[in-house]
Amino acid sequence: MSQIIIGIIIANVLMSIKGFGDPAFFDRYKFQVQRVLGGEKIRMVSSGFLHVDWLHLGFNMYALYLFGELAMRNFSTINFLLIYLASLLAGSMYSLYQHKREPYYSAVGASGAVSGIMFSAIILYPDKTYSFMFFPFVSFPAYVLGIGYLLYSIYGMKNQVGNIGHSAHLGGAIGGYLITLVLRPSVIANHTVMVGVMALIIAGLFFFGDKLKLNR
Repeated sequence: MSQIIIGIIIANVLMSIKGFGDPAFFDRYKFQVQRVLGGEKIRMVSSGFLHVDWLHLGFNMYALYLFGELAMRNFSTINFLLIYLASLLAGSMYSLYQHKREPYYSAVGASGAVSGIMFSAIILYPDKTYSFMFFPFVSFPAYVLGIGYLLYSIYGMKNQVGNIGHSAHLGGAIGGYLITLVLRPSVIANHTVMVGVMALIIAGLFFFGDKLKLNR
């Protein structure tokens, strides 16, 4: 595993452990709409290094490990960090947009950043297959996983499925997708259909995203 991914995992583990044992620290740095709109912008980044519990932390770090190495092969350390942190911020910004009328909405987790890394890896290697720890005998092509992830996140955000920050997942995924295209524009020519399908889904989300609020 590359040193930068190990460093990100260590940062998440250390800050999450601090939050597990210190409710005041957790409350000070979690994402909360009212606090962010009140000027505490640091929460948009700091919340991405906090987690609710070990399971939450473990899932996110496992996903970072699974997709991070593939993405890292194509970028310098600086650009990989750019994708990670920009995706984290994109997830927070989209959550803020979606929940701006819910002052007490709060969230934590690296999901936005990890979603960005995941989508970076997917559009770089769309034909790679993945299997997961709970389904080791079932493999999914990356492009199927990516499109399914976008559609499920949109469905989950509209129908409030589970105690999951679907808006952060979507924002982070979109951030990772766009930044990867900027840094590696050859992807557009190499995987035109898949990039185009994802672009249509994302464009639809931006044009019709307000309709996702109907069930709130």
